[in-house]
Amino acid sequence: MTAELMDTAPDLYRFDTVRSHMLEPVDDMGLPHNAPMRLLLVEDDDRVLAALRDGLLRHGFLVSCARTGAEAVALATAPAGPAPEAILLDLGLPDQDGFKVCEQIRRHCDAPIIMATARADVRSRVHGLNLGADDYVVKPYNLAELIARIHAVTRRGRTAAGGPATPARPAPHLLGVGPLRVDTAGRTVQVSGYPVALARKEFDLLALLARRPGVVFRREQILSEIWNSAWDGTGRTLEVHIASLRGKLGVPDLIETVRGVGYRLRGG
Repeated sequence: MTAELMDTAPDLYRFDTVRSHMLEPVDDMGLPHNAPMRLLLVEDDDRVLAALRDGLLRHGFLVSCARTGAEAVALATAPAGPAPEAILLDLGLPDQDGFKVCEQIRRHCDAPIIMATARADVRSRVHGLNLGADDYVVKPYNLAELIARIHAVTRRGRTAAGGPATPARPAPHLLGVGPLRVDTAGRTVQVSGYPVALARKEFDLLALLARRPGVVFRREQILSEIWNSAWDGTGRTLEVHIASLRGKLGVPDLIETVRGVGYRLRGG
């Protein structure tokens, strides 16, 4: 943690949502927002929590705080009240592992999750991303970099939706980008208004990619979530399904290959 953050006095308010009037809220391009971004900050260290919260408030965020995994899940998935637009999640929580918290939140909340931890090993990073995190920062980190990362992950969501995020929660079963529309409840797909018939695994694969347009899904993550399998012996199956999807959708560049990593649905 930077000296700027660590020197801030720990003036804490439990589960408060407060707004800074010191600066006009701006986005990552320096342009004013119509409304400040709602951010859920999950951190069990009171001193770090206070410093981070105060720094984020000074930059125009609306900050809600949680100190345990249970509190984080409750705030992120509460049916009433505005949902967080981004979540900063520390992995070292007192009641449960942060990876488990990420997994629980991701089942019910589509807000971008940035994991913050002192664990610098690659395996931890990959595990966190595979569980649904959108980014991963290692302590100590710079506040300016953190804010830039928050804007980056939320910008992807705004771009995929065709405009700024709104306080209302979107229907979780309706997904779409460009000409593509996916209804995960009815298990139907349309391209430019025309229905497309897909096999079961093809639909599951497309729905997975459509939940996060523009975000790269690693091969290992896709195989684990769709086929409940490890990488060995299943790679060709994934390639065949991707090729079949491209052909049936009729928009070959809608699903992009990220060489050596995996696949993503074209954002916007």
